[in-house]
Amino acid sequence: MPPFHGSYAPEDVTFLLKPATIGLTDVRAKEALIQSGARHYSEMLSAERLPDARYLDLYRAALARNGGRLRRDVEALANAIIARPETAQSCTIISLARAGTPIGVLLRRALVRRGLNVAHYSVSIIRGRGIDGVALAHIAAARGTRDAVFVDGWTGKGAITCELNASLGDGSTGFAPFIAVIADPAGCASLAATPEDYLIPSGILGGIVSGLVSRSVLSDDLVGPDDFHACRHLTEFTDADQSRAFIAAVEAAPLPALPAPFWSRAGARQSRLACEALLDGLMAERSVSDRNRIKPGIAEATRAVLRRVPDAVFVRDRGDAEVAHLLHLAAQSGVNVHQRKLGNYRAVTVIAKAGDL
Repeated sequence: MPPFHGSYAPEDVTFLLKPATIGLTDVRAKEALIQSGARHYSEMLSAERLPDARYLDLYRAALARNGGRLRRDVEALANAIIARPETAQSCTIISLARAGTPIGVLLRRALVRRGLNVAHYSVSIIRGRGIDGVALAHIAAARGTRDAVFVDGWTGKGAITCELNASLGDGSTGFAPFIAVIADPAGCASLAATPEDYLIPSGILGGIVSGLVSRSVLSDDLVGPDDFHACRHLTEFTDADQSRAFIAAVEAAPLPALPAPFWSRAGARQSRLACEALLDGLMAERSVSDRNRIKPGIAEATRAVLRRVPDAVFVRDRGDAEVAHLLHLAAQSGVNVHQRKLGNYRAVTVIAKAGDL
């Protein structure tokens, strides 16, 4: 299979994914199948829809407001990576498709500017199924395992971090589960730029800001034992693609004058406790027995409204510009929005119970 770069420049990223023709499943039908246990969420895709003009305006406003902040946070991650002995001279970035991909592109460029030998791959990791072992074997053969850093955009409640630990914890792959993110409100990353849940603009657009690549899919009819996990290459959205423009806008954004909120491992432990308390409180309030129905953090809350069937959206402050796009989506979908204390988070979406759909 020829190298696959989505809509990015070849030097920016190589997707270790298998572009495939994948049938689409209605969102409500998908939700019922997931919650009944009849099918795993990774076996199905629903159609992505292009954002309307108002939503695009809100995205552009977020990019103008937070582009400089994201640029600063990427630079902070780059500096922290160089300070590690394992990655002082070279770094293999393994971004977790697809939210990690734009961050991985920005980080690759920042590390190249610092003189490091850098490669950037984007691979699939799936809650309940693990990381793509075929992709990891490919990377190990090409680059070894010592200088690898897994990269994602943010932590929601820590499910992907747990999945990475479960996949790599026995040491059989040679990769350490070291994960770097921009924002770590859940307090479970190995390295982060900030503990604050802020609107990372790439987190609210999906495929058109992630190289025209869909969420990854893992099913027996699409993925053989020697195949990478599958995806759709969303070429029908080429004219709407923002992937390269997003990277250019962040790299050109003025750096903010105010210092960044400080992230530390000690602070992360406190964030972790606060996250667990919030999840327990919301589950009790909403009579939710499945933690997977709670999606904390701006990006996760947004994706749940776009891709799932939401029951309710919670925001810390209705007047906060960081959640304006989410209020717009909720209004379009007829979802109730509640203002509530959310600790480290600005927003949380609760997914509807299948029996109530």
